[in-house]
Amino acid sequence: MPPQKAKFQMSDVSPADILAAQARIEGYIHHTPLFQSETLNQILGHRIVFKAENLQKTGAFKLRGAMNTLLSLREWGELAGTVCAFSSGNHAQAVAYAARTLGVKAKIFIPKQASAVKIAATRACGAEVVVTENRQIAEASVADLISQGATFVHPYDNPYVIAGQGTACLEALQDGVQADAVFAPCGGGGLMSGTWLATRVLRPQAKVFACEPSMANDAHQSVQSGKIVRFPETPMTIADGVRTLSVSERTLAYLQQIDGFYEIEEDEITYWSQWLSHLLKLVIEPTCAMSMAGVTRWLKTQNAQKTVLVILSGGNISAETHALIWNEDKLGLVPTGFV
Repeated sequence: MPPQKAKFQMSDVSPADILAAQARIEGYIHHTPLFQSETLNQILGHRIVFKAENLQKTGAFKLRGAMNTLLSLREWGELAGTVCAFSSGNHAQAVAYAARTLGVKAKIFIPKQASAVKIAATRACGAEVVVTENRQIAEASVADLISQGATFVHPYDNPYVIAGQGTACLEALQDGVQADAVFAPCGGGGLMSGTWLATRVLRPQAKVFACEPSMANDAHQSVQSGKIVRFPETPMTIADGVRTLSVSERTLAYLQQIDGFYEIEEDEITYWSQWLSHLLKLVIEPTCAMSMAGVTRWLKTQNAQKTVLVILSGGNISAETHALIWNEDKLGLVPTGFV
């Protein structure tokens, strides 16, 4: 991706851009660890490796894309004194943190349906936060700031965001995970796009699968129909990190290249939120916990032992969401008996 302003708006992303993003952001992010559960591996009869982006700065993978975007703009003298964004939470924190790190102001528009802990954390990063009635208003609100010269960081429809997000998977593969398949959650498609591109660098034979809630399945519908399907209202899944209205034309192009989607029910999401927290002893968002429902379905179609990489995208959970997850104890039902 050459450093021209027009290219910043329209460039496609290549596997080489994932490597460039990794070099650019290396000093600003955590190289997050890999985890396994011996118990889970024994239960399933396969090797599941978790990339713990819930231990990333700001508690989610989103910092990778935000940092890559702002650093790229600064390199080319195009970073404004104020950056703006709309987000359901984790992207908001990422942009706020990246802006503070680089010494610029941030104004973030967040729909009121977002997690309270994510809103509070965004403010704690020094951003001016405007809570809007819904996602549509949040998206529309950035237009005025853009017209005034602010830098807008889209949560997924941005080549530098996509390249940054892909570095999470790239790190895991560089750390030696010989993945037969990679699973990650899908909202707007930025993480999935970057993940697919990262596998092209080091593990092109690996299958790549997206997981999204059945009640927020706009990405899967878009891939099936070949055009963007946009929800009129925010889907109120417990997986608040994927409460997006639609993917973009850019991310749809990459989502059409992956190997498939798994639509996950709400009870499956809470089930795996409990089990992964129990097995890994980590704080794990329902958004990324749901990937395990897709993993177990896929594994049941496999005859040989497989190694699966799961991107744990975040760990920012409000008290309200935590209470919903643990409203009913589901640890009495072992994973093999669930799907």
